[in-house]
Amino acid sequence: PSYVHIYLAEKRKIQVGDKMAGRHGNKGIISRILPRQDMPFLPDGTSVDIVLNPLGVPSRMNVGQIYECLLGLAGRYLGEHYKIPPFDEMYGADASRSFVLSKLYDARKKTGLNWLFDPNHPGKIRLFDGRNSECFDQTVTVGIAYVLKLVHMVDDKLHARSTGPYSLVTQQPLRGRSKQGGQRLGEMEVWAIEGYGAAFVLSEMLTIKSDDMTGRQNLWKNLIENNDISLGSPESFKVLVCELQALCLDIGLFRKNGIKQDINLINLEDKAKSAPKLGPSAVIEIDNLLHLA
Repeated sequence: PSYVHIYLAEKRKIQVGDKMAGRHGNKGIISRILPRQDMPFLPDGTSVDIVLNPLGVPSRMNVGQIYECLLGLAGRYLGEHYKIPPFDEMYGADASRSFVLSKLYDARKKTGLNWLFDPNHPGKIRLFDGRNSECFDQTVTVGIAYVLKLVHMVDDKLHARSTGPYSLVTQQPLRGRSKQGGQRLGEMEVWAIEGYGAAFVLSEMLTIKSDDMTGRQNLWKNLIENNDISLGSPESFKVLVCELQALCLDIGLFRKNGIKQDINLINLEDKAKSAPKLGPSAVIEIDNLLHLA
């Protein structure tokens, strides 16, 4: 049989959530889009196109993007194009720095724009706030560099889930849009929610919206009957206890009366504390284990 392949090209305006990257591994997500008049601008009135977080340079240690943007700025005013051979570290970092700064100095002499090169702050320029035209306190590195738009666009990543498949081990929702999975709530996301003090939201995320099987089953019933939502123990907590037992650690959960609690019947609302010593078995407070889980 014969096949006809049709390819469609689509123009999309850039929007918040789209991913962009430079040529040095300096990638990032667009967090905000402002009108042109609100963007910071140079002393000659030229507004900048993109504002990058300076913390992206030391974390990835890609100083090449600094050289690229400064050399691009000099080349614009000098009318020159540069082709830098790879591995120019053989000449040393000082050679690259002196070459870039010398080009900026040449651009200043040719154009008469003194702000292009400041001997006290080489490679940095005074920027003005587009919202109130006030000068920023510190000088800022400004230049011209290649920035590419990646295929990771927010419109293609939009995904929602109500119910779907669960992991056989942890009973948590699968991850990934292709598997009809849920949104991952990692360690740093938990920190962010804790920072806002949203305790009840975090409690739901880690229990009935994740791997609390008993809570998931009773949720709808409690909502219909207008009862309080009871939270059970997450399956990941039970997996943790079983893994500790596999390491020959006799982990047991005990109530005040010394009776061992069945791990499958643990409820987060229980406030049982550890019992006195009961032989060689390890006695651990339920609250502490839940915190570890």
